[in-house]
Amino acid sequence: MVLVLIIGDLHIPHRAHDLPAKFRKLLVPGKIQQILCTGNVCDRETYEYLRTIAGDVYVVRGDYDESASFPPSATIVHTPIRIGVIHGHQCVPTGDLDALSALARQMDVDVLVSGHTHTFQAIEYDGRFFVNPGSATGAWTGSYNGEVTPSFALMDIQGAVVVTYVYQLVEGEVRVEKIEYRKEVEAPKPAQSQSATSIPQSGVTPQNIPSSPQAGQTFW
Repeated sequence: MVLVLIIGDLHIPHRAHDLPAKFRKLLVPGKIQQILCTGNVCDRETYEYLRTIAGDVYVVRGDYDESASFPPSATIVHTPIRIGVIHGHQCVPTGDLDALSALARQMDVDVLVSGHTHTFQAIEYDGRFFVNPGSATGAWTGSYNGEVTPSFALMDIQGAVVVTYVYQLVEGEVRVEKIEYRKEVEAPKPAQSQSATSIPQSGVTPQNIPSSPQAGQTFW
């Protein structure tokens, strides 16, 4: 099992002062193995805060990020799940599922994480899973007239199953919703019969350990 924090569009300090206090109480070190951030972190202090939650942090560049060193996209593998991360401004129209699906095919990923809309979404479409964690601070956006609901997501990856928990701050209380995605994995081909002279293979199947991602990024 791998527990991954999906977060983004914080816009600190330009559009928000900080994460909601109730989110900070939930995001404690030692429980989360990896962070995937959709960008618009906007300052070094916020990036360093994320690194206190988990040492393995991937951030893609948002349209308001001060650091130009963040990559435009990232691909992370937890076998057999391939996860792509983008900010989302590459998607035209913004948040359009067909456009996101085309990007997911280009990146050859099963799960595409994107942001930019400041609105949470988790949906299976065209055989892939699309997650937008929304804005963790509830930062305003010009494309939305009402108040933005602060939100983030936790992704529990168990082999070919991805269970996503969305945390939303509604009227001062944290509400949690659960969404499950299961990747269709082809059954392994039957082993070929061994010749009498071949060395017998062990009958014990090794544990399927997820591929280790590269070390987290450091850009400041």
